[in-house]
Amino acid sequence: MRPWLRCLLLATLLPVLCARAEIPGFVGGHAKLQGTAMEGSDLDRGAELRLRWQQRAGGWEAAADYQLLTRHREASALPLAGGAGQSALPDDGRRWWDLSHEIDRSEDSLTLQRLDRLHIGYSSERVVLRLGRQAVSWGNGLLFNPVDVFNPFDPTAIDTEYKTGDDMLYGQYLLSSGSDFQLVQVQRRDEQGRVTSAASSTALKFHGFGLEREYDLMLAQHFDELLFALGASTNLGDAVLRGDVLFADSAQGWVSSAVVNAAWSWAWGGRNMSGVLEYFFNGHGLREAEYSFAALTREEALRARLQRGELFTLGRHYLAASLLVEMTPLLQLTPTLFANLGDGSALAQLSLRWDIRQDWQLLGALNLPLGPAGTEYGGIRAGEDKDLATGPALFAQLAWYF
Repeated sequence: MRPWLRCLLLATLLPVLCARAEIPGFVGGHAKLQGTAMEGSDLDRGAELRLRWQQRAGGWEAAADYQLLTRHREASALPLAGGAGQSALPDDGRRWWDLSHEIDRSEDSLTLQRLDRLHIGYSSERVVLRLGRQAVSWGNGLLFNPVDVFNPFDPTAIDTEYKTGDDMLYGQYLLSSGSDFQLVQVQRRDEQGRVTSAASSTALKFHGFGLEREYDLMLAQHFDELLFALGASTNLGDAVLRGDVLFADSAQGWVSSAVVNAAWSWAWGGRNMSGVLEYFFNGHGLREAEYSFAALTREEALRARLQRGELFTLGRHYLAASLLVEMTPLLQLTPTLFANLGDGSALAQLSLRWDIRQDWQLLGALNLPLGPAGTEYGGIRAGEDKDLATGPALFAQLAWYF
């Protein structure tokens, strides 16, 4: 039996076995089947099983999430081209703890099991402490998020239910005013597998309130760079304005990146709707005259961020617009456009979220890259007669929650 078929069988049987065994602390999970069809390539299909365990006693807690993952005939897609909602399987090679085990690997498939969450914690009225594999999200970006350097989502990702966990110490202290301090220490391994401070991150953030606004201050040592960020959010009429400015002390000197967005919600034609308009400036991006594969290989700071999964774009100026339409209380349609203002290329995406019935959900997305050859979404020039590009892609995922 093929490994991915065995995973499908386990995804069906394990939740039932766990429920019948009445395992203490078992709080549920999900099983997901997904597939991506890309122009000129085979169908990329996969499956995921997640089992969640959690125990609490007083202010103490312990949690663990088990994952069983399989991918078959994964289409090779560079971050520069934009995906169809699906990313590569997680890899613990650079994480502090290697909590992954490969079950089977071949040229066209990979099956592995791993722990995506494993931490202990303590919380009181003012203090939260957690140690172990967990996830944290910072920043005010809704599509692009330069301040979220801890496993951010690809702006084109459709399934954003769980961020991949990192091995960290997390602390939060709540002030009587409602403001709070947050501290994150992420430990990683370098390319040689050594646990070293050069591959770690230490970040301190203050979230405060003032003049009917919220604001953030962040100071971080991230790999070999010093980061400083300012962020804020406020209401302006019926809209909510958010934004961040990030300064990075890189090898090229201080480099700034920024994101600003506006979000609205309203009812029209008996349907609930919400819209987002966002501008993103990528200070590490290629300048318009340098759009080539050779230029990308020369930009070490940009290439490192792409490889670490902190950035997903090559250019400098982007505008994104998204509209969520609630067709029914159980069906949502979201057209989104990601535009590279420097080279004129764009990625159009139409996504669907449908709660078919209780505990069952269908996600779907159609991605259409727009632009001529030699542009980010149309295809980066890799030679005199070769472009790196991805054609239209269709993504679908069926999830069962238990």
